[in-house]
Amino acid sequence: MTALCVDELADRIRQGDRKALAQAITVIESTRSDHRSAAESLLEQLMPDSGRAIRIGITGVPGVGKSTFIESFGLNLLARGKHVAVLAIDPSSATSGGAILGDKTRMPNLSVMPNAFIRPSPAGRTLGGVARRTHESMLLCEAAGFDVLLIETVGVGQSEFLVSQMTDLFLLLILPSAGDDLQGIKRGIMELADMVVINKADGDLTNRARIAQADVKNALGLMQPRLPGWKVPVSTVSSTQQIGIDDVWQQVMNYFEHIDAGPGLKDLRANQAIENLWREAGEHLMSALQAFEVADSTLTSLRDQVAGGEIPASVAARQLVEWFLDSKSRGSPPKVN
Repeated sequence: MTALCVDELADRIRQGDRKALAQAITVIESTRSDHRSAAESLLEQLMPDSGRAIRIGITGVPGVGKSTFIESFGLNLLARGKHVAVLAIDPSSATSGGAILGDKTRMPNLSVMPNAFIRPSPAGRTLGGVARRTHESMLLCEAAGFDVLLIETVGVGQSEFLVSQMTDLFLLLILPSAGDDLQGIKRGIMELADMVVINKADGDLTNRARIAQADVKNALGLMQPRLPGWKVPVSTVSSTQQIGIDDVWQQVMNYFEHIDAGPGLKDLRANQAIENLWREAGEHLMSALQAFEVADSTLTSLRDQVAGGEIPASVAARQLVEWFLDSKSRGSPPKVN
């Protein structure tokens, strides 16, 4: 991709061209070296146009109704005059690396709206239920004029904290039956939640949802909130019946009023940007080391020693880094202590 193409793509994104936005995210997610260079150039151009959206991470166990909730919530926001972008992360196969990427079919009404954009992406091998380039995709969506970003994660897991490190508000969706089995909800996830929403609170499940609401509030009372001074709200909704959706948005507004009265959104995002810097640095270092493993017999030898049980991985890892930093030692394998 030439510099001229990158400039044209950036201009189209600023104009809100969804096709250009989709093309740009494809470039961002590509592993090709020429695409990576174009992606970095594109991001540098669009950085001044980003940062103006509300970023909401949404997680929950499979079957909780994340896609249904997001469609209902998204349609509600569109009715308020918002422009909504959904970045939906699909789990990838551990063997083939493929993903279904069927989120648009689960949000049929939202996906055809002119002021909405839905982009499914494979999680790949990234921990935390988010694709590696999710943060960069968010910046592109903001530059395209979307003022509310909804990040749907793969599902609840111990490493789900990554989504909380790139969004302003972390929303946990749970089922009405969760009140009967709070032990099934990871404490770490509950502690990260800025807001809890009990979905499917309609029909025969209405009373169970209310019981779950009370139980979750009691459980949260024993935990330290992520944001000092913020009392995590617990709402009940029916995504299919559009019940309680207005209250969710009101709670979101209350959250941002609270955060603006405290450390502020600017400080929160600055800390997140630094965390992202270290994650990216680690990825680049790993890629560089793996490239040397293919090209240099030294690292191949070290890897084989670990595989053969001759040295522990911790010792080999330290020697590998020392070898990588010391260019003079690259002609011979590092010595085992």
